[in-house]
Amino acid sequence: MTDPGDAPAGNATRSHARGVPRQRHTSGSAPSGSAPSRSATSGSATSGSAPSRPAPSRTGSRARPKAGAGRRARPVGRGRRILRTAAISLSVLVLATAGVGWWFYEHLNGNLHSVPLTDGSGDSAGKEKADAFGRTPINLLVVGSDGRTNASDCKLGGGCSRTGVQSGSNADVEMVMHISADRSNATVMSIPRDTVTTVPACKDTETGVSTHGYTGMVNSALQYGPACQVATVHRLTGIPIDHFVKLDFSGVVKMSDAVGGVSACVDNDVYDTYSHLKLARGTHTLKGVAALEFVRSRHGFGDGSDLGRTYSQHIFLSSMIRKFKSAGTLTDPTAVYHLADAATKALTVDTGLGSIRKLIGLAADVDKVPAKRITFTTMQTAPDPGDSNRLVPAATAQSLFATIANDQSLTNASGKKTAAASATAKAPASASAVPAAQIAVTVENGTTVTGRASAVATALLDKGFGSGTTTGNAAGTTSTTTLAYGSGHKAEAQTAAKALGLPSSHLKQSDATGTGLTLVIGTDWTSGTAYPAAPADTKTATADAHAETADQSKTCAKVSPYKTVSLDGVAMTPTQAYRAATGTKDSAP
Repeated sequence: MTDPGDAPAGNATRSHARGVPRQRHTSGSAPSGSAPSRSATSGSATSGSAPSRPAPSRTGSRARPKAGAGRRARPVGRGRRILRTAAISLSVLVLATAGVGWWFYEHLNGNLHSVPLTDGSGDSAGKEKADAFGRTPINLLVVGSDGRTNASDCKLGGGCSRTGVQSGSNADVEMVMHISADRSNATVMSIPRDTVTTVPACKDTETGVSTHGYTGMVNSALQYGPACQVATVHRLTGIPIDHFVKLDFSGVVKMSDAVGGVSACVDNDVYDTYSHLKLARGTHTLKGVAALEFVRSRHGFGDGSDLGRTYSQHIFLSSMIRKFKSAGTLTDPTAVYHLADAATKALTVDTGLGSIRKLIGLAADVDKVPAKRITFTTMQTAPDPGDSNRLVPAATAQSLFATIANDQSLTNASGKKTAAASATAKAPASASAVPAAQIAVTVENGTTVTGRASAVATALLDKGFGSGTTTGNAAGTTSTTTLAYGSGHKAEAQTAAKALGLPSSHLKQSDATGTGLTLVIGTDWTSGTAYPAAPADTKTATADAHAETADQSKTCAKVSPYKTVSLDGVAMTPTQAYRAATGTKDSAP
């Protein structure tokens, strides 16, 4: 086996077929010098009192008309004038269309409201890590506001009869949407609004309202602006946040109407007397207010807590994603206009997304991910020891946070959950105090890919490793990458492994005494200069996290079996309330 540099790409050859020249045909044209033939139905009407003439035979010859016979001469250059008129008309149409397109673009840009991602106080949003190909994932914080900041939201959300229009808002919905660096998969993680956490010191860049920091519900950070909500979620999860979008009550109504409604299923009759959602068992198309009632219902589903609401929201969003991806949804210009107009009016975004071009780019990234590889899940929680009505992150939530932060997929290419990997297999090698400049590594190629050893060795040299780093070929092909070190060189091996992202399970001590470091690249690492991240431990990452993929169209929201609602002062289950409220109209047929 040899290890030459990357072989040059083979010269592509192009085959040119020497065909027989085509014979040119001129449709409807007669030989030069002869009069064109005319059919009985295509002749132009004569003017004046010219006598009518019989149509000439298709096969017979036709005499040249005598002068003064009254036949109107065919205008010279008529064909050119027709073409010129058509060209002018087409130009006007193109200009008009371009003008409308430009107006539409500027109109949508004018709809958008954008604010900074951070308030400028330190690295409050985190930074993404690029993969071996320089690509970075996208983490988008989606916030659903409960603000009654205008008459429309007051009418939809209620509660303004006593307080009036309010100035602040909480985050009723919080989801971190992760799109992988290679755009092959995505994870959407809900954070229950009742979660108690630390809200850091931050300031609203628009209103100037600030806080010195406190311990409270995660949704309350929005009172100090979207940047504060971003900082709080980043602090809670350790996940870098690249962008955010905020949607209010009226925005949910407008967007559900713009897409023609969203299909959702409930597994039993349900009447949430708080959100006013009332649906019979089965599947319904939710539009407008009905859609808002569904995504806001927390007493109708699950155990009546915010956890049940996150599950039904996942069903709603999965259905919306499937509709976006379905044929014809985005090909109707009228539908696209209404959707774009509604979306841009309803959204507040960070300045990094503050243009139609950037939003379109984000939408295109999401569209690349198949529905079967979009996983919806909910952060694992436990009851707050100090308040049974509140939640705290469970210990297992750290695994889910790490999976997202490390850009690991919860599904494989077939859409199924990834196989569990052992904790030792994915634990990164520990840091060491040995400087890279004092370490030389022998890099051997144990793959069938030429140039692997030189590529990795160059990466080590670029990271400051010793000039004694060399390349070679392994004795044969090996399936597993290993970093062998001699006695007394373990700390050096840890430094090299850390630089390459190589898990500690791939390090082994050599039998030879006093030898340095030998890295043998196996077929588990055939590209890139950083060892590929191990598959996510799905079993641990999604334990108690209620994970489902967006392609599961037959999933129904589970109606709460508990007495979570009340009707006329009587506590009852949502199903009992549905059957008792015969005079209340259903939210959707």
